[in-house]
Amino acid sequence: MKKKVLALVLSALIAIPTFGMIGCGSKSETADIVVIGAGGAGLSAAVQAKQEGVNKVVLLEKMPIVGGNTNRATGGLNAAETDQQKAKEIEDSIEQMIKDTMKGGYDKNNPELVEKLANEAKDAVKWLTDIGADLSDVGKMAGSTNYRTHRPTGGAAVGAHLVDTLKVAADKEKVDLRLWNEAKEIILDKDGNVEGVKATDKEGKEYTIKAKAVVIAAGGFSANQEMVVQKKADLKGFATTNHNGATGDGIKLAEAVNADFVDMAEIQTHPTVVPDKAVMVTEAVRGNGAILLNKSGKRFINELLTRDVVSKAILEQDDKVAYLFFDEGLRKSLKATEEYFNMGLVTEADSVEELAEKLGIDKATMKASVDTYNKAVSSKVDSEFGREDLPRQLNQGKVYAIPVTPAVHHTMGGIKINTNAEVINKDGNVIKGLFAAGEVTGGVHGGNRLGGNALADIVVYGRVAGKNAAALVK
Repeated sequence: MKKKVLALVLSALIAIPTFGMIGCGSKSETADIVVIGAGGAGLSAAVQAKQEGVNKVVLLEKMPIVGGNTNRATGGLNAAETDQQKAKEIEDSIEQMIKDTMKGGYDKNNPELVEKLANEAKDAVKWLTDIGADLSDVGKMAGSTNYRTHRPTGGAAVGAHLVDTLKVAADKEKVDLRLWNEAKEIILDKDGNVEGVKATDKEGKEYTIKAKAVVIAAGGFSANQEMVVQKKADLKGFATTNHNGATGDGIKLAEAVNADFVDMAEIQTHPTVVPDKAVMVTEAVRGNGAILLNKSGKRFINELLTRDVVSKAILEQDDKVAYLFFDEGLRKSLKATEEYFNMGLVTEADSVEELAEKLGIDKATMKASVDTYNKAVSSKVDSEFGREDLPRQLNQGKVYAIPVTPAVHHTMGGIKINTNAEVINKDGNVIKGLFAAGEVTGGVHGGNRLGGNALADIVVYGRVAGKNAAALVK
């Protein structure tokens, strides 16, 4: 994954003189569409708009590389009724994806947004595949009834791969990508319609881009501790899994043009983040069979309950820490785990007893917990915690443990949009020419986001925003 991110940095830097700084020396210029934020949603919107035949799409990114939080995504992209599922004879339905998403969000989600997400996720997978992505592996994440989480071969990390794929597509479509360029203000005309954007270039010089349509895709605010605590006080002092740029810039831009917001207090913690490292261990590890043990060596939760429930359970353990336990068989089943070994985050041993000794845990207790789980897998009945998905026993070769604790991960609330990805103002009206997509928006995930639904969200609604912005311009 590090190599992928480095490659993205280099490719992005190379892109600057080709497209990036054209026109930045002038105080005012014209474009068809301006997209704010070059993460997965922004890249999807920009590429889709160009594919719709729009002449000039400017993509503004305040950071020195593209990708945003999408670079850090590892689990996969949820979609139902895909060709990849059919090839593996996985039975699933769009209807079930809708039910799972609503249930996972405690029915706080906007049903219309969820329905569109589920219906168009399979198209997003096909679109990504058509432009070069590998989403051939299908796994399972917490809260999903069926296997629907699409990822690269062998369960490799998905995020950087998708960013790389989308960046290549953006270059091919001649998207005007501008790194180190930050949107400062969305300009409206006297009638309240979008007229353009004020931005600053990498030297801090301000310029204006006149445009009929603007897409806000600037991500969430999990890296803005002040904003997080303002919305949810009990998260004070929590670390975050997000990149440094996830500071709520899109929220502030939308506030200034009287946009409405929804579910702002709905902030998700991810349960398996390495303490003091802010490294998230993908949910796919638990999905492939790993279990959670506390410092006493006891299993204490169904590992595939929703993220908020598992986070709460870990916070109730000694020192608010647990160990993610798995074996060599699981390691081989999921390429994404190799990153944790490369980063030196894993304690390993030849037996459960040896691992317990290294962790300072009672050997007999830990051994009994693992044996009980393996028997549950064999009998296909987890009488302790009711876990229904039991893909493998944990008794193959070496055994491993990674310390984990919850950290702020995803902001479910944000800008209020409709199914056209149009931004709604506080009077309940569409702000003509203003669209939004991805984590900067609210309503899709409700009170809790299912793992795998974020990538579906950013691509589905990124494409919707790109299509409708293009239709408006044309």
